[in-house]
Amino acid sequence: MFDIPATRGFYLDFLGFSWDWEHRFAPDLPLYAQVSLGGVALHLSQHHGDATPGSALLFHIRGIEAFHAGLMAKEYSFARPGLEDAPWGARTLSVTDPAGNRITFSQPG
Repeated sequence: MFDIPATRGFYLDFLGFSWDWEHRFAPDLPLYAQVSLGGVALHLSQHHGDATPGSALLFHIRGIEAFHAGLMAKEYSFARPGLEDAPWGARTLSVTDPAGNRITFSQPG
């Protein structure tokens, strides 16, 4: 992550994750944090070399239509994802976080 307020807004306010914890070795050093949704934890880091911006994540979920409707009701300024039918028979919804990581939520068909 690069922009902490934008990252918090995206994961918490838009996607509905919980901000579980955060850690810094010192106040002026990079942030390392965990967010979670539905029993799945995701680690976010500002540390150089921890991950490549532009990574791709896939979450299998149930109730993707209701999840999509909840996102659309929030009228988030930076993303209005649609539902898609993937060639492998799943319904998917993809968003990109403020650091350029692509997150796809998928409900198997």
